[in-house]
Amino acid sequence: MDLFAMASERDRADAAPLAYRMRPTSLDEVVGHAHIVGARGLLRRMIEQDRMQSIILFGPPGTGKTTLAQVIAHQTKASFVQLNAVTAGVADIRKAVDAAKEQQELYARRTVLFLDEIHRFNKSQQDALLPHVEAGLLILVGATTENPYFEVNSALVSRSHVFHLEPLTANEIGVLLDRACSDGERGLGRMHVQLSSDARRAICLQAGGDARRALNLLELAAFAASIGEDGQTQIGVEEVEAALQSAGGVRYDKSGDEHYDTISAFIKSVRGSDPDAAVLWLAKMLTGGEDPAFIARRLMILAAEDIGNADPYALTLAVSGWQAAMAIGMPEARIILSQVTTYLATAPKSNAAYKAINEALADVKNGLPLVVPPHLRGTGYSGAQKLGHGVGYLYPHDYPGHHVKQDYWPVGVEPRTYYREGDGQS
Repeated sequence: MDLFAMASERDRADAAPLAYRMRPTSLDEVVGHAHIVGARGLLRRMIEQDRMQSIILFGPPGTGKTTLAQVIAHQTKASFVQLNAVTAGVADIRKAVDAAKEQQELYARRTVLFLDEIHRFNKSQQDALLPHVEAGLLILVGATTENPYFEVNSALVSRSHVFHLEPLTANEIGVLLDRACSDGERGLGRMHVQLSSDARRAICLQAGGDARRALNLLELAAFAASIGEDGQTQIGVEEVEAALQSAGGVRYDKSGDEHYDTISAFIKSVRGSDPDAAVLWLAKMLTGGEDPAFIARRLMILAAEDIGNADPYALTLAVSGWQAAMAIGMPEARIILSQVTTYLATAPKSNAAYKAINEALADVKNGLPLVVPPHLRGTGYSGAQKLGHGVGYLYPHDYPGHHVKQDYWPVGVEPRTYYREGDGQS
């Protein structure tokens, strides 16, 4: 079925995508982010009182960053300038600054500069903004999918309120879908769309908290649906599945926050002995194109750090899994990584070795004396005996049980306990 074949009445619909047409124009239309734009939200108070300060909106795609910027544009009395860091440069900043000075001098109006994808600006471009933001000439509204504490000039971050926008919940996505289906002016109301409960649930699940993706899926599914004799456009699971084939796969950025957050969830699931959650995060990474070598290396680290001597074979298996995955490659490497993941997740846990080396390193860094006592010094060279090296050393294999009690600690250091067998073991 051609998803883009539309009946004549559909041709009369607005050319703009549904997600664009349904973008809220007021705070009351915004769905989600109650901690920011709810009744007691700081950003809501800034907007309603028209006392905007520089802010950075940080969150994954489709969470409402541009939407909130547009709401600010509609509701503020300040002049509003919009730039995209992908296409803008220092010259565009200078134009915005000149316009802001004119607004301030002639009309006593402030200027809000919305800079989409602010992380795309390099350091010199961000530096060009700084003095004007600091002086209050420009009120910066930056939007980014990347962590601003890594990707945005620290001086700009320190002069801005950073608002973190989380992915929308399934219920919030459902509200947007229902609104789009019933809205006859901006949405699909003129098409008399009937969205089945199963299709609605499928879109909410596949959207992954991304409002834009959810509305795009709904629009594609509506195009794929047939119109019944009663004039209703019936959207079921089949139409949603057809839309999914055109809408792309899982959201995953191999160099951004999604990469770090997902590997973190994966490792924590293995450490927490939940093989099912761990395999799901593994599947997300592999579907998103993550490097299997990276995953295998992290599993080797985990085997030593979180399992250790509670199951010494875990590290052997992790190393073997890495070697096998590298030799075989994808897609079969997924099986090996799954085996290693599930074994480590279900293995007994101990971080005793990890804690031992960290405590010892801390003592070394804190200046603990580390003079080697004479009886433990090396003797494999001419003159060692004359220096008294090795004198008094007791060779353990000469004693019953291959063990003899003697002092193995640095000169003047009382014995300490670093390795506590069974410490942290489950």
